[in-house]
Order: sequence, then structure tokens, then C-alpha cells
Amino acid sequence: MECEQRWNWLMLAMICPLIAGAPSSMSIIHASCPEENLNITGGSFVLSNGYSDGSFLRYICPSGYYPSVQSRRCQYGLWTPKTSTRKTPECKKVTCPNPHVLENGEVTPYKDRYYVNDTTSYSCHSDYNFRGSAVRVCKPNGKWSGSTPICGHDSDHCPDPGVPPGSRRTGHIFNINNKVSYRCDSTLTLIGSKERVCQEGGQWSGTEPQCYAHFTYDTPEEASEAFSSALKSNLAVSQQYEEEDQHGKKITLDQGGKLDIYIAVDASGSINKTEFEKAKKTIKMLMEKISDYQVSPNYEILIFATEVHQIISMRDFKTNGGENLLRVFERLERFNYKDQYYHTGTNIAKLYSSIFASMSLEKFINPEGFLETQHVIIVFTDGQANMGGNPIPKANKIKHLVTQDDPKREKKLDLYVFGIGDVQKEYINGLVSQRDQEKHFFHLLNLDEVQTMFDNMIDESTSVGLCGIHQNYDQDNKRRAYPWLAQITFDRPSLGKNCMGSLVTSSYILTAAHCFKKVDTPDRITVILDKDVVKVKRFILHPEYDITSKKHMGINESYEFDVALIQLDKPVTMSAYLRPICIPCTKETNGALRLSDSEGTCRKHEELLLGNEIVEAAFTSKMDSRTNAPQKIKKITIKRGKYRDACVEDAKKAQGIKVTNAKDVVTDNFLCSGGTEPQVDDVACKGEGGGATYVNKKSRLIQVGIVSWGVRDICSKNPNSRSKEDTRDYHTNLFSENIQSFLKEHLGNDQIGHPLLFF
Repeated sequence: MECEQRWNWLMLAMICPLIAGAPSSMSIIHASCPEENLNITGGSFVLSNGYSDGSFLRYICPSGYYPSVQSRRCQYGLWTPKTSTRKTPECKKVTCPNPHVLENGEVTPYKDRYYVNDTTSYSCHSDYNFRGSAVRVCKPNGKWSGSTPICGHDSDHCPDPGVPPGSRRTGHIFNINNKVSYRCDSTLTLIGSKERVCQEGGQWSGTEPQCYAHFTYDTPEEASEAFSSALKSNLAVSQQYEEEDQHGKKITLDQGGKLDIYIAVDASGSINKTEFEKAKKTIKMLMEKISDYQVSPNYEILIFATEVHQIISMRDFKTNGGENLLRVFERLERFNYKDQYYHTGTNIAKLYSSIFASMSLEKFINPEGFLETQHVIIVFTDGQANMGGNPIPKANKIKHLVTQDDPKREKKLDLYVFGIGDVQKEYINGLVSQRDQEKHFFHLLNLDEVQTMFDNMIDESTSVGLCGIHQNYDQDNKRRAYPWLAQITFDRPSLGKNCMGSLVTSSYILTAAHCFKKVDTPDRITVILDKDVVKVKRFILHPEYDITSKKHMGINESYEFDVALIQLDKPVTMSAYLRPICIPCTKETNGALRLSDSEGTCRKHEELLLGNEIVEAAFTSKMDSRTNAPQKIKKITIKRGKYRDACVEDAKKAQGIKVTNAKDVVTDNFLCSGGTEPQVDDVACKGEGGGATYVNKKSRLIQVGIVSWGVRDICSKNPNSRSKEDTRDYHTNLFSENIQSFLKEHLGNDQIGHPLLFF
């Protein structure tokens, strides 16, 4: 359309001077646009360059309203798109997508349209379990508050994925390899995964879809929460390869680096000079924010329009030993907006082709290093691609280069797009990564809001904030796979010498209360972590732990509230070999799960970590004294829902227990594992009590329980014994309110190390 208009004007430019003695063709092409009939009812407008050729006009409406025409451009003396002389642009009320897509439940009140501040309530039919937000409010940005309400049975392998407002879902069976597909109402655009597959681990592939209207956008607060969680996780991966000396000075262990970040900003004709300068400032803010995490990523900075300009290439950055950020900023500052003036198209396809070429070179030079590297691509654009063809195939080439179509390598690549202003959303899904509970596309009204977003990003660069980080287990790198592992040794030869524990902050070890005897004093207890034996300052048992508390009920030994903390004499220095495991119901774990602050609740963590009837988990055996790594990883399934009752019932077979109701022994303060259904579990042996029962989620290890007690000891004859039908182990449940209160009281008020931030 743009080319057709230009051709028509060129024809007029040649013909008119001959017929009417008109001015030269160039003066016609660059004619100013009229100042009349530009107003919008209920709003105002701003101009990028007055009424001159090439100027952009953007309409602005009050909060809760959107312009019927978002923007116009001065081209060849006319404003495009044209507006009807009979219908002036107006500010319309923002509406939120239709919420009456909830299956197996009710939405009240019923309305044809829902406007800003309208409230809806959600409930399930009988026999259905409710998840998500029970009350939601329509927000000024055209989105509902909270999370998608879901009414499900949760009896299949994967939880019910729900139906987001404004969408329709096909597929109602949620077992392994079953698919569900989504489409949005005709006036809305689907952002997220159009199709999702139930995977073996009980998670859905891709990311939850959302239906965006053309006026829907993300607030800086929403974007900050989501992006900072994802960014922190990526930077945490990089920090596996770095450590600090005793003075806090960073030492880079791998000169090649393990994190490559590509940042690209749109400088096409739809971005005016003022916006372009803001874009350069935005790049600086992002790089400075990343530097707060005390990591040393490699950078490639690009500015694109019709052509792509490299401010600094990835190869140059690495060749120069990691350029100082100030030097990169100087290069960025020297790039002049006028350099793009006669090349003002938007060639997004060429941008991704350029990045692909750089990445291909890095892979050619160092194939092994390329496989280990985390690749992050962040693009700022208004998305108005008008040349170069469809950019999605170019982005797909990058995906194939990094992942080699191996799903396990998908986490090695993060593709982000920040859409600014009036964005073409149709092809965004093909340009961003799609993973469960993650967000890689952000639509913000302008670059000012992007900068506000970065200002809002909390610096969570402390070592504790990077909990649960680990490398894959291999023979040459055992300790790095379990950097939180602790073995506790007691100086009491006749009463048993060992228990296990987990590092949860720089100064606290989490373990079981049953490990401690009356004869124990801090000076007779030592903790083995990485290489050194660490002295103990004090130990704290849960105040309600009392092994004799239920003798009157026929329970000789009760392990209710079997939890304890050991405070170390001095906080430990974090490294790739020494790092805490994540604890649920904390902001640190919220970041590990890549949830925004608004999504962060204990209930949400429990839903994500223990939401299925069968939860794959693990704990460790005792340490190997040569490697300070576990001798064995013991794999279990935590029984929930319909599987839990049989698991609890077997507790009555334990020696010293004579009760009618097994739930008197195994309360909700315990998790249950063992048995042979749906698989044969490993079992806990003596010396493994107090160890972390953990779940691997999003490649982060999160502790959900503590190994406490079991029905029978079957390890005495064979340490490698596996569970029998009625061999059960019980684990202190960290989601228990009483356990959470205990942890919060001490770990949340740590005055020596780094306190955890509990909800």
C-alpha cells in the first residue's frame, strides 16, 4: 500500500509541472500535511516532527480509554491512514476479554461487556477443585487482575490448563502427549502458545495463552515483575561460573563467558529522534541493571531499520577481552540518528538474520562453549515490519542453531520482544520463547514506560536470591550438582553419628529435629559442606516437636514438626560449589519459578510444586568423603490425592504404633513416598534423616520436605534396597503453616547472613 501511494505521487510529481507549472517534484513529495481535522474526541495528540513530511501523530486518551485510531503518519502531504470526514477519532472505553469461558463453574455477574473496575467472581460446580483467582477486576490496560480461574478434577497426569478470558479451547483430556489448542475471539490476538502438550513431568509445553485486544498492554509493574524474574534466572545460570574472593571481588572463572546477550533497538522511520535517544538510554539502563548482578556477560548491540548496524559485535566484544561498559556506551552515543534518515524502513527479518550470522560464527569458533552458553536476545521495536519479508523463519533458524530441535536445550535460548506503542502482534509468537509460567513478550505504551520498568526492577543479586542453582550431575563435577548438600556429624559414638541437611542461607542449615539428643551441645556438632568442616553456633528445634507427645494415643514415637535449624558460627562464602537450595513461600523461590510478585503466594508455590497426584521428587544418600557429593540420588514419588490414603494407612504397620486412624500418625504436616505404585521408589536409610526432599522445577532445585521417618528399615541387609509394597517414608512438609512460621521466625530474621523474604 505504501509503495502504491509513493508510485502515484511520483507520477503526479512528473506530470503536474508540465500541465500547471507546479513546483518541482521534490517539493511535492516533502510537502507539509494539513493542520485541520486532526482532533480526537475525549483526548489529545502529539507530533514527532510537527506537520512536516515523515512526522508521526499519536493519539492519547485518559486512563481506561483507548483511541479508535492509534496513530497517523504524514506522507506526501497527506495523513495516513485517512479518517472518515463523518466520524472523528474518539476515545473509547477499555473493555476486558469475555470471562464466561470458565468450564465447570459459574461467573458472576453476567454482562455483555466488562469495563474498567468491573469485578467478577468465580466458583466451581460440586466435585470440581478451584484454582486461580476467585475474584478478578478489569484493569485500565484491558487485562483482568490475578490469574486464570480453573475448575478441574486434577485426576489426569497434567493439571487442567484452563481457558483464559476471550479464548476457546479444544481438548479435555490431560494425560501424557494429549494436546489442547486455543483460539481467541475474532477481534483479539492470541499471545502465547496456540497448542500445548501434556509432558511426562506433569507440565504443559509452551506458555499459557492470553487474548490481547489492539489496545491491551502490560503495565511497567507487570513487565518488571515478569522480566526481572526471568532475567534473574538467566543471570543466575551465568553465576555458576563465577565466585567471589574474601573481599567480595569477583573472579571470572571462564574467560569465554557463559552468557551471550544480544540487544537490538528499532530506529526506523516510525521511531522519531527523541524516541531514538530514549532507546539508547534504555539499552544503557538494561546493561547497568545486568551489571548489578555482578556477572560478566558478553554483548552484541544492534540498531536496525532498513539496514542493521552493529554498535559492538559479539566477536569484537569477546576478542577485546570483554569491553568495558563505558566503551560500549561511548560507541552507542556516537551512533547518530541521522545515520538512519534515508533508510527508515523496518526490516526485522534482516535483524534476526544478522544475529543468526553472529551466533553461527561463535558456534564455528568454539562449538563446545556455544553448547554451554546461555543465549539471550532482547529486541525493542514498534513491530511495524514493512520490508524483508516474514521474520519468523529467521527466528526459527536461531532456535534450531541453539536447540538442535532437542527440547532439553530449549532453556539455553531466551527470545524477548518489547513491543512499543502500536504493535503488530500477529507474528510476535514466532519471535519469542514459549515456556510454561514464563513471559517473553511485553507490550508497553512507550519507551518511558520501559525505563520505568527497569527502574522498578529490584536488585536481587545476593547469593541467597540465586537459590537452587546447580549443574547437571557428571563424574567430574559431582559437588556442583548439589552445592547445598550438608552432612551433620555428632560427637557421640554410642548414639549414631550422622544426619543430613541442606544449606538454606549463608548461615543456616535445615535438618530434622530427631537428629538431636539431650547430650548434644554446639561444640560437639560439625557440619561438612564443600571442603571445610564448619563449626556450629547453635541449633534450634521446632518448639512443638516432642517425640513422646502422642504416647497416650498408642504412638510410642511421634515425629510431628520434625524440623530443626543449625546456625553456623560464620556465614559461608558462596561459590559454584556452595549455594543454597530454594525454600517455598519465599520471594527467592518466586524468582526461581519465574513468577511475578503479584503471583507469589504459598498456595501458588504448592500448586506448581505439589499440584499433581504423583509428584516426582528426590533426596540424597550420605556424602562421599572424597567428593563431598552424595553417594546416590534417591528417586521417589510423593503421593497426593487418591494415592495418599494408602500411603498413610501403611503407617499403622510401623513398630510401636497401635492406632485405629492412621491420620493420627501421619497428619497433613507430612508428605508420603514409597511403595511400588505407580513405580518402585527408593527408600531412606539410617543416616539420611534430615536431608532435603526436593523437586526439580525449571532447572532449579526446590526443597518441599525433610526426610523424617519410615515404616520399616530394609537397608540393614542391603543399603541399595528399593521399596516394597508397604514400605513407606514420611517427610516433614515445608508447606505446613506451623513449619512455615518456624522457618520465617528464624530465616526471615537472620542478622548475620542474608535473611529470606517470606510471603
